[in-house]
Amino acid sequence: MPDRPLNATAASLLGFLHDGPMTGWDLVEYAQQRIGAFWSLTQSQVYRELTAMAAAGLVRAGERGRRDRQPYEITDAGRAAFAEWAAKPPAEETIRFPLLITVLFGRHLPPDRLAEYLAAHRATHAARLAGYEQVAAALPPEADDVDPYSVATLRFGLAYERAVLEWFDALPAALRPAAGGSGAAAATDG
Repeated sequence: MPDRPLNATAASLLGFLHDGPMTGWDLVEYAQQRIGAFWSLTQSQVYRELTAMAAAGLVRAGERGRRDRQPYEITDAGRAAFAEWAAKPPAEETIRFPLLITVLFGRHLPPDRLAEYLAAHRATHAARLAGYEQVAAALPPEADDVDPYSVATLRFGLAYERAVLEWFDALPAALRPAAGGSGAAAATDG
């Protein structure tokens, strides 16, 4: 077992390695596809965690291949550490939504700039929702039975993006872009 408890990043890497050996590069790509919308993971974090997990005996480095890439595979100790981590209740989530900090202090920004930020973020969330909807539409009818874990995660993404878009659409008039797409409405609420 590792000297320190697994953090969620290390645990997610071990979880991915259950699918077979992967290089650090592969893990970064896989993580971006599978968890990138709700868990940030940098390339440096992946390599740092792989180095620490290799030292703790949770993963084993294979022979270097093309482009000096080295595959890692999970060990029995890694499977045990992952199982121990998965058996514990997850930590409570903390909302980290940088746009909310900007909105909170929005009175210190020119209204047009805040409206630009809001419009850009709304467009990002709308695009994310459209992507999730495409994935959901492509699922076979038996997807719930085949991979209920991925389906549940996808449904959370759909619900989250819909909720965020609903929040954008219910912003006070003073924060909404003016008709025509730029600037903030001159009216203020309350």
